[in-house]
Amino acid sequence: MCNLSKNVVVNDETLSILNNINLNVKRGETIAIVGASGSGKSTLLGIMAGLDKPSEGDVKLGGVGLKNLNEEQRANLRKDMIGFIFQSFLLVPSLTALENVMLPAELKGEKNAKQLAQQWLEKVGLANRADHYPNQLSGGEQQRVAIARAFITHPEVLFADEPSANLDTHTGHIIESLLFELNRENGTTLILVTHDEELAEKCDRMITLHGGEIIAPEARHADVV
Repeated sequence: MCNLSKNVVVNDETLSILNNINLNVKRGETIAIVGASGSGKSTLLGIMAGLDKPSEGDVKLGGVGLKNLNEEQRANLRKDMIGFIFQSFLLVPSLTALENVMLPAELKGEKNAKQLAQQWLEKVGLANRADHYPNQLSGGEQQRVAIARAFITHPEVLFADEPSANLDTHTGHIIESLLFELNRENGTTLILVTHDEELAEKCDRMITLHGGEIIAPEARHADVV
């Protein structure tokens, strides 16, 4: 992304949420975006994922600039390239675990969506919970379903917003280990927002935001390529 800024108008006053953000992410890299509440982390994640547009600058995914795409074009790019994991899981309550995992594959036109979903539920340890609805699953189980749903289309980039924040410490660590294991196996680029410094330390780089600006882009491992 290049010279990215985001401003909003509140009560006739322009507020700067992000200011002149420049960041290059390498294929297969894992990046943690950290900072205090209100520092612009979730806004930055949303713009990087094409869910929101910047006021200035642009983001490129796979060499494609997002700013000038219409909503349908951005939605198609997200469908083809991006996976999401959210703090609140965001499973469809009227669908079973299997059906939730199938959903993005079906939207992408995969003919064997059910078989793929069954395979991914097995990978996250929930093969025996395929017919259960979200309200019949624990928080950790729901997040496992969300992880399977995110990976089923083999996205190039995975965005995770506080993936373990709604879970107890033990379950959170299990979910984090699963996320990083699957990410390595699939060679996915992982960009996550977190308040958890221990989780952030597991990433190749930690990007610290303060007042909408990057103050500490720092390499965490020498072997990042």
